[in-house]
Amino acid sequence: MSQPVIIAQNVGKVYNPDKIPVVALESVDLAVEAGEFTAIVGPSGSGKTTLLNIIGGLDRATSGKVSVGGHDITGLSDNELIDFRREHIGFVFQAYNLIPVLTARENTEFVMLLQGKARAEREARTRELLQAVGLAEQMNKRPSEMSGGQQQRVAVARALASKPAFVLADEPTANLDSASAANLLDIMVRLNQEEGVTFIFSTHDQRVIDRARRVVTLDDGRIIRDEKR
Repeated sequence: MSQPVIIAQNVGKVYNPDKIPVVALESVDLAVEAGEFTAIVGPSGSGKTTLLNIIGGLDRATSGKVSVGGHDITGLSDNELIDFRREHIGFVFQAYNLIPVLTARENTEFVMLLQGKARAEREARTRELLQAVGLAEQMNKRPSEMSGGQQQRVAVARALASKPAFVLADEPTANLDSASAANLLDIMVRLNQEEGVTFIFSTHDQRVIDRARRVVTLDDGRIIRDEKR
């Protein structure tokens, strides 16, 4: 059996430990295999986004250990984490987080530019990804010229540009209408099934939960249920 792409062991997170401590996560153990389509769910304040941020190296655990692709990221410096995220992890955020002055093509290509990829490789990968998310005709539009659903599809293309070990999606459908959300999910399911892209969602959206093949439920910072379908 191949090693999981993510292993979180006894992960805890406490905010304001020296003042009024707030326990966000407590003794969380989670392993995610390549090719999973997993939803992390639970009420507001359950620790979903905190867990996603720790897995993605955007936040640090107070205790425990996180390994990504066999690399222990727990002790990495801030600069090392930046480099690691760029090379190994894709992100899709609720608010899209596209660069306003860049076109869809330039937003998708940007991470590859940071990676030092050759121009021909960047251009070919960008065309491939924007075609995959149905935006080949909109590649020269800026975010302000696109709908919310189109912007989020650019965000998915950007997340995949670096060929990451997995993609973390934090409430990716929250700002979308029903049709746009369904379209985005169709694309993500297809990328998962046809390309083997590993997706991990933090979500309240029942439409995402219904499509997930694994649902991990958090409550008060602990995993209380872990169901595979």
